[in-house]
Amino acid sequence: MDSELFPRARTEVAPGAVHVPDWLDTARQRELLEACREWARPPAGLRTVRTPGGGTMTARQVCLGWHWYPYAYARTVVDGDGTPVKPFPDWLGDLGRDAARDALGAEPVPYDIALINFYDGDARMGMHRDSDEKSDAPVVSLSLGDTCVFRFGNPDSRARPYTDVELRSGDLFVFGGPSRLAYHGVPRVHAGTAPPELGLTGRLSITLRASGL
Repeated sequence: MDSELFPRARTEVAPGAVHVPDWLDTARQRELLEACREWARPPAGLRTVRTPGGGTMTARQVCLGWHWYPYAYARTVVDGDGTPVKPFPDWLGDLGRDAARDALGAEPVPYDIALINFYDGDARMGMHRDSDEKSDAPVVSLSLGDTCVFRFGNPDSRARPYTDVELRSGDLFVFGGPSRLAYHGVPRVHAGTAPPELGLTGRLSITLRASGL
């Protein structure tokens, strides 16, 4: 925020896990938001994810490149309208490689999956691991809209130790190496905190992964 005395600092939250505040400027956030709005349209658009136990995720999701469903990948929306998953654009892969390089100094990898989650003020995400990929490339997460509490834990269990990080619109979070399989989640979204100039009610997280498939 402009009223803060000191700018937020880049932080290594855990080995291989780095938070970079304000990585996306306002113009790039707007471009990414407009792309997300197009991706969210049917077919293969924004959907409610249902778990094998019969529950539903409160954050809604759209996928690019490969379609994720609990707990596998497919080329079609097998748990939705059955249509082919939307393509993963080259420019988004370039953005993911730039992010991994800036945060971790990681060598470029071929990102080919985007999971885009939309959170309204009541949505949450339980502690989980991103473990359905065959690649151990770092995961790249970009935030747009409302501020959230991002809980980043350890690779062994959903319990402590974990660190709560405030992710705001434009922030980057990358985790790889020893933290690649760390549990993480979103216990809270601060509704109404999105930058007014963005024109977004709610929060979008754009998570980029390399499938290794």
